[in-house]
Amino acid sequence: MQQYRYFMKLAYDGTNYHGWQRQPNGSSVQQTLEESMRLIWKRDISLTGAGRTDAGVHAGEYYVHFDLTEDIPQTSLDKFAFNLNSFLPHDIAIRSIFPVAPALHARFSATSRTYKYYVSRFKSPFRNQYSYYLFGDLDVALMNEGARLIMQTEDFTSFSKVDTDTITNICRVTQAHWEFAGEELVFTITANRFLRNMVRAVVGTLLNLGRNRIDLDDLSRIIERKNRCEAGDSAPARGLHLVQIDYPQGAFQFTAQ
Repeated sequence: MQQYRYFMKLAYDGTNYHGWQRQPNGSSVQQTLEESMRLIWKRDISLTGAGRTDAGVHAGEYYVHFDLTEDIPQTSLDKFAFNLNSFLPHDIAIRSIFPVAPALHARFSATSRTYKYYVSRFKSPFRNQYSYYLFGDLDVALMNEGARLIMQTEDFTSFSKVDTDTITNICRVTQAHWEFAGEELVFTITANRFLRNMVRAVVGTLLNLGRNRIDLDDLSRIIERKNRCEAGDSAPARGLHLVQIDYPQGAFQFTAQ
């Protein structure tokens, strides 16, 4: 029986969820979405996401794929997306659903992912769920020197949770820098892949650098020792946002045969 693959583009506020992936003892975005889809389509549909996100982490852009035996026209997919949004809670939003080639995989076909981490320099009741309020002076120039060291790093064992099921801790970082955006300091990082907890560990360590708790030589030693205990504490999840996932050029330009 022929299978047709569909991609779904969505966004979510991760405040009330234990991440994207289903959890045995906690609410997840995946579970909430699959249950809403079952209510509309009257069948179980298994979703494969672009990757894990930690509890409390947000996604401004996220992709999942699912397979069906029907070739569904785009007008019907648009209607389904509209209906699905009416069933979902306010903190999950479907942007679009569209057909893709059967081999395109939401996780393994992605070529890069970009995260932003927001640090509030002033207390704000409106940004409390989406940024980390940090009082005190920060040496941003030094933090950017540290970010350049991060870009030169390949093995991110020092910034990964232990006892994960990853085969390798090698990642290729192509962008890492800090910049001000209004009253917030924003860290942007892009890589071909990320390890569990990696971005939050990197941010926590670079913030220690900016507060002069460590220096650049310390950061180099942390990277070289490949020991998570050497790096700084993970920055709070609420400041982390997955903002972009890239796929091969033309991957979404697909017409079913």
